[in-house]
Amino acid sequence: MISPTTFAFFVSASLALVIIPGPNHLYITARGLAQGRAAGLASAFGVEAGTLVHIAAAAAGLSYVISQSATLFALVKWAGVAYLVYLGIRAFTGTQEEGRTPPPQPLRKVFLEGVLVNVLNPKVALFFLAFLPHFVDPDAGSPALQVVVFGLTLLLLGLISDIVYACTAGALGARLTKQTKALRYVSGVVYLGLGVATAFAGRK
Repeated sequence: MISPTTFAFFVSASLALVIIPGPNHLYITARGLAQGRAAGLASAFGVEAGTLVHIAAAAAGLSYVISQSATLFALVKWAGVAYLVYLGIRAFTGTQEEGRTPPPQPLRKVFLEGVLVNVLNPKVALFFLAFLPHFVDPDAGSPALQVVVFGLTLLLLGLISDIVYACTAGALGARLTKQTKALRYVSGVVYLGLGVATAFAGRK
């Protein structure tokens, strides 16, 4: 049983982390600006669905394997870089006519992109290794179950933060629908920036 004091401290530390704008917030903001609130929310839920994969991996010990294997880490890392660069190039090379709203992508596709962006981010897996173990108490029950509880708590806090960003970006995007080219370029810069940040992510 996780002690209330430990859980409260974990929540406080997690709140400090999710409030600070990060790569996921930039991705969600880019989606919300480009396609509106619904797309921003779809990307937010997609990102956190990807967090579920990391929670399962951490609980099963796969994150530890990735962090200890240079080859596996490199595979995950460069797959993420390639996907983010692809999204950036696609944003820059859109063929929509000037002055017209670009054709929206299906929300299902937006959701799946959010999942992939988060799943292919090795920094998230390493975050679970560097952050969560400090709160796991072997005497408090199953370590795997504790990782799941802490992970789901972090997911919930992150989702609340993501929704705020998605709704804000969606509201701004609705007022900037005439600036489709500029919004497309903003999205492209964000995706490429995330790709560069992931490329330089270390293993420590």
